Amino acid sequence: MPLIRPFAGLCPAPDRATEVAAPPYDVLDSNEARQRAAGKPWSFLHISKPEIDLPPDTDPYDASVYAKGRENFERMLKEGVLQQDNAPGYYLYRLIMGNHQQIGLVAAARVSDYDSNRIRKHEFTRPDKEDDRVRQIDSLSAQTGPVFLTYKHSTVIDELVAQAVTSAPDIDITADTGVRHSLWRVTDSARIDLITRTFDAMDCLYIADGHHRSAAASRVAAARKAANPNHNGEEAYNYFLSVIFPDNQMHILDYNRVIKDLNGHSPDSFLAALDTAFTVEKTSGQYKPAQAGEFGLYLKGQWYRLAIKPERIPQHDPVKRLDVSLLQDNLIEPVLGIADPRRDKRIDFVGGIRGLKELERRVDSGEMAVALALHPTSMAQLMAVADAGEVMPPKSTWFEPKLADGLVSHLLD
Repeated sequence: MPLIRPFAGLCPAPDRATEVAAPPYDVLDSNEARQRAAGKPWSFLHISKPEIDLPPDTDPYDASVYAKGRENFERMLKEGVLQQDNAPGYYLYRLIMGNHQQIGLVAAARVSDYDSNRIRKHEFTRPDKEDDRVRQIDSLSAQTGPVFLTYKHSTVIDELVAQAVTSAPDIDITADTGVRHSLWRVTDSARIDLITRTFDAMDCLYIADGHHRSAAASRVAAARKAANPNHNGEEAYNYFLSVIFPDNQMHILDYNRVIKDLNGHSPDSFLAALDTAFTVEKTSGQYKPAQAGEFGLYLKGQWYRLAIKPERIPQHDPVKRLDVSLLQDNLIEPVLGIADPRRDKRIDFVGGIRGLKELERRVDSGEMAVALALHPTSMAQLMAVADAGEVMPPKSTWFEPKLADGLVSHLLD
């Protein structure tokens, strides 16, 4: 079986894409999703966040939530808002955000290659979030949230994409975030075969975002295989929905930190404690790190530039060399006393899409005591960690622009 294969996707009817497309399920909480879907009966949030159609105090993991999602899904199918394509194919998905553009391939990726680490991971998953995605996939018998994959760019794929996107897209919408989403169907058999063979010749793919979705797909596949006496490996559950972008088009933003207190330090003693591992200097305004090993620090209305001392950078450990690790190991844990940033309530994380002003706002309001701005993790660093079979620290990458939910789904029946 190949690494990826074409599939007959479930897409919005031609005149419904704007009504259907929704932000990814995991970037909105229930209240935000309820507000975004208000007055939009065909928003995919009614499927991906179905608690919005139940009483506000409903536990989002309650069985009634998954049942409501199935009900909403069936209603959209019955009304023709969502329609399955007639034959298997690939899809090209273009995202435009400001001056940035990236084009990826929507495909079904093989679960067994995820299981064998040919589709490589770089994050731990949480059992409760995995369980949620398993229940969501099983209730719909469909994968509706694509896994965001990347690969080392290929000139063959670049040429195929360039040829395919010369025509008008089948779907072309601009979300309320200003991001433009365009989709082309790839139905030519020769082009499909070349795409399949080119990807199958690759050593590996990398998960950029979607570790819980891919882990859940693996669990669903294992359960359905065990329950199917006629299993032959060709069933749809052996694959998972993915959008695969070349590494040289990926756009990673900084993922910044804000901390509630100074762990008993005064501002002066806190800054003095940093001298062991960093050079510290005041700046005349906001400081956005220009390169790896630099950090911006905002404290009491003042920005500082921090630079890690070279002797503090491990030479051969792809995880410990990451800026998020250098900051954690030399400042956040030893100075601020936060050993487990996954669970400690004193720390919060701010995606770079919100800008440095959001860091200033969180500190100036008194909610937080100090903010730390990081340089973005690079794709080369992410791949090095995954290739080493290691795991990145939490909140290491923030990818933009985000994929939309609802434009293509993968049916398992």
